[in-house]
Amino acid sequence: MIFPIGDQNEPGGRRAPVTLLIILANFAVFLLLQLPESGKERQPITYGYSTIPYEITHNVDLVGPKEITVGGERGLIDEEPGPRPIWLTIFTSMFLHGGWLHILGNMWFLWIFGDNVERRLGSPMYVVLYLGAGVVAGIAQILPNPDSFIPSLGASGAIAGVLGAYLALFPTNRVWILVFRFIPFAVPALVAIGLWFLLNLVNGVGQIALTEQTGGVAYLAHVGGFIAGLVVGLIFRSQPPARTQRFGYGR
Repeated sequence: MIFPIGDQNEPGGRRAPVTLLIILANFAVFLLLQLPESGKERQPITYGYSTIPYEITHNVDLVGPKEITVGGERGLIDEEPGPRPIWLTIFTSMFLHGGWLHILGNMWFLWIFGDNVERRLGSPMYVVLYLGAGVVAGIAQILPNPDSFIPSLGASGAIAGVLGAYLALFPTNRVWILVFRFIPFAVPALVAIGLWFLLNLVNGVGQIALTEQTGGVAYLAHVGGFIAGLVVGLIFRSQPPARTQRFGYGR
């Protein structure tokens, strides 16, 4: 397993306020809205505001028990009312998480890689990148199985877009990683993020083949978001760094 623990920050000390605000927003939603309903029979936030492929492709808000198959096992899930129009769940699901490990892992990756990308693109374009990659990621997860009732949630698709942009903008930056959980050393971003993408690509191809039989990780969302971010990063690679407003935080 490869896990990043730090990266080479760009010189200049410019601010990256949006990265911090996104992290705080995700933790606020998780702590104030999702945790209080955890373990309860009804979970209106988690199951109402996640992305469900069938809802998006049929423009219908599902309510009540639906049978799903995950990992080869059948079960029932109680769908809850969502926003109107229902396609807004593509955005709301970016701020929902399935547990502590889910949100901590996602926010750690964003903390490590988001600041350099925001400083390079500027905060307004960074918001467009983040949300746009999240939308592409959601669509990539929906297309192979548009009639699925399985909810999809998490910021990983949008964060994959940040990783894609980072790879295009800073391919030689050093990234400190842990291998086998205890050996830290530095590798170029091209290696660290490239290996991450290849792992998701391989699993994503398997997810296309197995559709609902594969559960747990939305690999196709990662691949879709990453490619969207990579394209944005390549477009901005030859342009001068954007000015960043003098507020927020720096690392």
